[in-house]
Amino acid sequence: MPTSFSGPAEPDTLPDEPCIAVLRPLVEAYLAFNRESDRHIERLGLTSGQFDVIVTLGDTPGMCCRELSEKTLVTKGTLTGVLDRLTKKGLIVGESDPGDRRIRIIRLTGKGQETYRRVFPEHLSYLKPFFDRFLTREETETLRRLLIKLRDGFRTFEETSNKKT
Repeated sequence: MPTSFSGPAEPDTLPDEPCIAVLRPLVEAYLAFNRESDRHIERLGLTSGQFDVIVTLGDTPGMCCRELSEKTLVTKGTLTGVLDRLTKKGLIVGESDPGDRRIRIIRLTGKGQETYRRVFPEHLSYLKPFFDRFLTREETETLRRLLIKLRDGFRTFEETSNKKT
């Protein structure tokens, strides 16, 4: 039977919980990945938020801001600034939706589409060797399934919690 964990404790008195054993490596792996990924994206002339928006919009007819914020890892509060900077770079445009003029459709410009076709494969090629060196194909698939399962568990909890408030 798992031990309950009710709050902060000294490291040597922490209960023997599987989740505790995975928390630090999970966060450390995320931070290491994020640092390396961001470093490469900066060399491509973008921020991670700009890259995320460009990759999300690539090969699409565009999408409204709400959909864009749902499909990217960019927070709603940050999205407006990212979109403003991408507009200044000439990589995106925002146009009124013909069906509902209150909705703004964001799409890549020709220059934005060229940027997408250049930076997306280049970044994937940069990251791929990290996975290939340290994980087998089977381990990668297992990791993917487990991360999705964990993510979905947090989302379900969040949705349930939001319904209560």
